[in-house]
Amino acid sequence: MKITVRLLFLFFFAFKLHSQTATQTNKLIFLDSTWAESSSDNYKYLRIIEGYYLEKQSYIVKEYYKSSVLKSIGNTLDREIIKKDGQFISYYENGKRESIETFSKGKKIGKEFNWYENGNPKSELEYFNLKDGKTECKLYNFWNSDKKQTVIDGTGDYNILEESCEESGKIKNGLPEGIWKGKNLKKKSSFVENYENGKLVSGITTDSLNIEHLYTVKNQEPSPKRGINSFYNYVANAMYIPYEVRNKISGKIFLTFIVDEEGNLVEPKIKKGIGYGLDENALELIKKAKKWNPGLLRGVPVRVLYSLPLTIKTAQ
Repeated sequence: MKITVRLLFLFFFAFKLHSQTATQTNKLIFLDSTWAESSSDNYKYLRIIEGYYLEKQSYIVKEYYKSSVLKSIGNTLDREIIKKDGQFISYYENGKRESIETFSKGKKIGKEFNWYENGNPKSELEYFNLKDGKTECKLYNFWNSDKKQTVIDGTGDYNILEESCEESGKIKNGLPEGIWKGKNLKKKSSFVENYENGKLVSGITTDSLNIEHLYTVKNQEPSPKRGINSFYNYVANAMYIPYEVRNKISGKIFLTFIVDEEGNLVEPKIKKGIGYGLDENALELIKKAKKWNPGLLRGVPVRVLYSLPLTIKTAQ
């Protein structure tokens, strides 16, 4: 009886959220605390992609807390892998607004506004696309949790203490300047960084074992040791397509995997497959792939979620 009641509740909840019709066009996705796809038995958030089963240029994506309170709403250019485009609004679970951000093809651009959970203003920023393809962020105004504005028109002192981290330093012309210090309270590590004209010159993270990690790049994405093209060649050669279906199938396999702290490719998952045994082959080739260079956050290896679309084309 408990199982029946639970299933009925989930059905009603899904119906309530995305107004199902006889022909379903929306997709409901369960997400865990790390935002990885989960099941109805173990989830923290819900994501609804409106019009998922229709061919469109963009899709409205809504995310909800488990309590059914709206967490965020915006547009994505890709229904399989979220690629934000346009304005995104996020909310705390108490219903108060958390942030307003603007994206262009998955990258932040333009003004961003943030608020504390009690509704007080927190920060006003702006993102700029640089010629080298990177993005620069300028902080114009900042208020601490006591409602005191400590950065005004791009100049002042930034000091924030949150549940998992703390960070402080000076802001000049909207950019960090001089010595910045901070702590990762969960990992029990600390860092010291030196900025000149808004650019990171050097940084040192001291981890929980008192080991120092030097860096000149704050966030470094994971990468194949022999380059991304070498990895793509490996995938193309390792992707086995059964002879009997080679002239019958085409499409995309969307999968994700984790690059762990040692560079291993782990936890591969199919987000959307095409069947014929190809999904299983894709998972297997990821499991057998060689180690990557791990992602680094302030010089320290971290786990990073990586998305990989595989296009399958066969001769007709």
